[in-house]
Amino acid sequence: MTQDFWRAKPWWCQPWSIVSTGVLVSAGSWLVLHRWWITLPVALLVLAWWGLFLVVVPSITPVEPEP
Repeated sequence: MTQDFWRAKPWWCQPWSIVSTGVLVSAGSWLVLHRWWITLPVALLVLAWWGLFLVVVPSITPVEPEP
């Protein structure tokens, strides 16, 4: 069922783009600021974002079968 969900999404909403964006944001926070107390909340928000968009949304979104 989740395969059909991801096939219906554009390239910028695929799992690889969501994960790579989250990694870049977290790493960029550390590379630019060098402050763990800023990078840690950023990384936690990214993990929550991943959980929401990679796990929860595909599991609760009904996908209509293609004709």
